[in-house]
Amino acid sequence: MSTAEIQYIETPRPDTGLTNGKIGIWLFLASEVMLFGALFSAYVLLRVGAETWPMGRDVLNIWLALVNTVVLITSSVTMVLAWAALMKNNYSEHKKFLALTFLCGLIFLGIKAVEYGQKFSHDLFPSTNNFLAIYFVLTGLHGLHVLGGMIVMLYFLLFGRKNWVERPKMYTNRIENTGLYWHFVDLVWIFLFPVLYLL
Repeated sequence: MSTAEIQYIETPRPDTGLTNGKIGIWLFLASEVMLFGALFSAYVLLRVGAETWPMGRDVLNIWLALVNTVVLITSSVTMVLAWAALMKNNYSEHKKFLALTFLCGLIFLGIKAVEYGQKFSHDLFPSTNNFLAIYFVLTGLHGLHVLGGMIVMLYFLLFGRKNWVERPKMYTNRIENTGLYWHFVDLVWIFLFPVLYLL
């Protein structure tokens, strides 16, 4: 059995200038763009084909969504700061900012849970309302992506120090790739907020 190590984990490939991990995350994000693009297209087709369509601001809680937007934008900043701390070889500062990013994700999901509770407490249900059906599909899938990112961050918060001590460059690359995913999740919300809540 060969013990050869996989190349280009810590150093960029000469043909692309990217590490294997970064190529992988960009390919994954391309597939995610197609997934959310298809759902946004479904939203447009449902809305154009409907005789009447409610304004999101009349059905949804725009203020909770606005707070959630600020929370996610803040989390993007703290994610960049977590990566920047590693670039300065400051693991304790990195962990602090990564924990803040995780906390922002938790706040986002908590606010979304409150918002979902408000919708289910009324007589409007997704089974009889196309607007709420597409709302729950889009925001629910987005929420699962937020949860997925938080699980990865929790792993790094619990076991990151060992990885950092053993292979700091590889760990830094992993945080950078996690950050790319997290920024994508934030960007999806930046599109969801105006499309569902304002238009």
